[in-house]
Amino acid sequence: MDTGILVVNAGSSSLKFALYRVRGQTLAVACRGAVERMMTAPRFAVRGPDGAALGEHSWPGAVDAEAALRFVLTWVDANQTDVKVAACGHRLVQGGARYGGPVRVDDEALSYLDGLRVLEPQHQPSEVEGIRSLRRIHPGMPQVAVFDTSFHRTMPEVSQIYAVPKAMRDQGVRHWGYHGISYDYITRTLPTYDPDARRVIVGHLGSGASMCAIRDGRSVATTMGFSGIEGLPMGTRCGAIDPGALLYLLRSGLYDEKTLAHALYEESGLKGISGLSNDVRDLLASSAPEAKLAIDYLVHRIVYFAGAYAAVLGGLDAIVFTAGVGENAAPVRAAVLERLAFLGVVLDAEANARNGPLISAAQSRVRAFVIPTDEEIMIAHHTLALAALP
Repeated sequence: MDTGILVVNAGSSSLKFALYRVRGQTLAVACRGAVERMMTAPRFAVRGPDGAALGEHSWPGAVDAEAALRFVLTWVDANQTDVKVAACGHRLVQGGARYGGPVRVDDEALSYLDGLRVLEPQHQPSEVEGIRSLRRIHPGMPQVAVFDTSFHRTMPEVSQIYAVPKAMRDQGVRHWGYHGISYDYITRTLPTYDPDARRVIVGHLGSGASMCAIRDGRSVATTMGFSGIEGLPMGTRCGAIDPGALLYLLRSGLYDEKTLAHALYEESGLKGISGLSNDVRDLLASSAPEAKLAIDYLVHRIVYFAGAYAAVLGGLDAIVFTAGVGENAAPVRAAVLERLAFLGVVLDAEANARNGPLISAAQSRVRAFVIPTDEEIMIAHHTLALAALP
């Protein structure tokens, strides 16, 4: 029987998971799936490594994280009979100043991570509850927390601070950065495509989007800051906005904290500009001028940060597109790279149309790639390294 590592991403309304077989230091996915719409119409679906459906289930009423995890583990025991789950790795967005890398969770670590919910109330509470739930189900199972913020703790101090009083900085008001697990994966994978790339810009472009300047495998700057709404415009998140505008909206009485947070996280970004959709596919297919404006604004901000990051890096060797939009939206990539021609990027239109992996022409001084990210296997590798499995 193979040893198994379960990877869990526990959200407020969904629980995503993947099961990996461990064979030495090699990991192979056995299945992946999710329990979605947990608070409304819960539905479990799981697929094999080839994408084939392996099972489905639904509930008549809401389920919590513990109930969802119990069902997943029971299904694995009954249907993956040659794999025994021996450890679990969790994705957490926030590791705070303490954790510059993954950690095996004990009581003290769990208490610290739970305390970070005040910094990151959107995801941290449900992710910590996922760890607690598994502890109640399997008290002795090793659990490892892998953080989106950790990758960016290598940024120089000037990239991690805001120009606010020390009292605010001491309360955690700093440039944290997110999507670090994805950047970690791309950084480790890029040398197989371009072993000479030292100065790299990666665009993790999906429903949530950010960019990262990376030198010699280490984060130098990133667009997401204190929260997951800073930087690029996203599907429904606003991206960078003058804080004075937010103070105005609160002062005017048009919004309170709750309604403003909802507007910035759920009604802004591409959805807010277009008034049509948060999905880039819908916007690219639309002839509406508002849809074009939303795509143009996204491209404008990507180019804006790419130019800044090329300056921060002192030049550029490669640019990488990843995540849902980055991996699949050829028109967005083309528009970005055409505007970055001054850096020495020459687009290969045919390669871009087939999604790469190399989408720059032979004469291009800066190489451009499309590399699919895999955050789950990154979490599994970190879990394998820390769980001390027999």
